[in-house]
Amino acid sequence: MAKNLIIYYSRKGQNYVNGSVVNLKKGNTEICAEFIQNAVGGDLFEIETVKTYSADYMTCTREAQEEARAGERPELKNYLDTVADYDNIFICGPCWWGTFPCAVFTQLEKLNWTGKNIFALMTHEGSGLGHCERDLKNACKGAKIGKGLAVHGAEAARSENTVAAWAKKCV
Repeated sequence: MAKNLIIYYSRKGQNYVNGSVVNLKKGNTEICAEFIQNAVGGDLFEIETVKTYSADYMTCTREAQEEARAGERPELKNYLDTVADYDNIFICGPCWWGTFPCAVFTQLEKLNWTGKNIFALMTHEGSGLGHCERDLKNACKGAKIGKGLAVHGAEAARSENTVAAWAKKCV
């Protein structure tokens, strides 16, 4: 039986939802990552940065934009050393400036992806998957990139059926 890994970055606290900034107790991407785990099983790995982003949403978006423009790779609290034991890897994150947060790439660029099946899930407020699948192809050399799923952040908590159906098709 195939073994699954769900790698995710998620932002709790202030988030942009349907045109307003609201405070979320749990980030939209974390919710979706848990839906994947519930649907197909697997291990969860949360990406957490050493330096935290601003709690203020607007400041955080500026920080993320500066990071992306500079191609930064922020230091993480913990790293995966290998994905050798996994067949299918779901990479989940919010859409920040058209792709995953830079912290996601910090982790991805340290791993050997040869022969792995990768599936992107991106939470967003209107940008869909952005160019995350293209960016995954660049960061995860040797992997097969499957069909991703974009989840509107405002609907994340109500997306379990959609996320579960997609995840089951992936594996």
